Amino acid sequence: MALRNSTTERQRRLGTELRKLREQAGYSVTEGGELIGMGRTHLGHVEAGRTAIPSDRLRGLCDAYGCTRQPFVEALVAMSEDSGKGWWTEYRRALSQPVLDLAELEAAADALFSYESLFVPGILQTPEYTRSIFRSSQIERPRDNLEKAAQFRTERQQILTRVTPPTLHAVIHEAALHMRFGGMAVMRRQLLHLVRMAELPHVTIQVLPFTAEGLSACSTPLLLIESHGSALDTVLVDNPAAALFIHEEDAILKYRTRFDRLRTASLPPLDPGVSASTHESRDSLGLLQHVLYSLQEA
Repeated sequence: MALRNSTTERQRRLGTELRKLREQAGYSVTEGGELIGMGRTHLGHVEAGRTAIPSDRLRGLCDAYGCTRQPFVEALVAMSEDSGKGWWTEYRRALSQPVLDLAELEAAADALFSYESLFVPGILQTPEYTRSIFRSSQIERPRDNLEKAAQFRTERQQILTRVTPPTLHAVIHEAALHMRFGGMAVMRRQLLHLVRMAELPHVTIQVLPFTAEGLSACSTPLLLIESHGSALDTVLVDNPAAALFIHEEDAILKYRTRFDRLRTASLPPLDPGVSASTHESRDSLGLLQHVLYSLQEA
């Protein structure tokens, strides 16, 4: 039984879900292992994400625990059979594990729901905008690491142009449109990039205006990742201390409700295909065009 030196979010999530199923069924670790001819220590390592579990044993364990949600079981099997090897593995020496975990989660996503209060979402950033953010951060980065981090963020965006892309719904606070990163020219190109990305049929972009009532302008950003037919959803909450991956059902429901409030309070989505003369006086594109004009005139 080979043990992993480090674990990914996917591996930890698989173990966590198996532990929850065991506890809900009322079995101890020893009893759970006996159900499939596995020792207590071995099952403990599986639940901690430190070692793999064959698909047949995983199905047998779910069956013994009385889990009848077949889509959920198949989602666990798919998670266990995933090699975890993707383009992001080339960055293992340069970037932290949570950053790599995000790319892996996005690669398996069916839908992404993003809210940002002070930045354009990473998956919608231009390279020069990204570099300017990294340069202005308080974290000292060697130039090589800065370039790798910026390149990594750009490569994450490839999921939006693949054959079967996830849907993306991004809510961006108006404050993020006014923040200056890299100067006016960089910001102008970034905002124009948002308009171009909104042309994709699976991308929806809304702006939450300063005038929205009852919502904090600096509320915590979030990324809700739906995957495996919503059987294994995850919320990412980023903060200066660490990235927090959340997958408890009650918590995810609260974040989903929060995102629904944000998009309901936001202006209608960017729609570059609609003639400017037919736009409502207050919609996301109209506000973005106003900011673009101010950048041009400044």
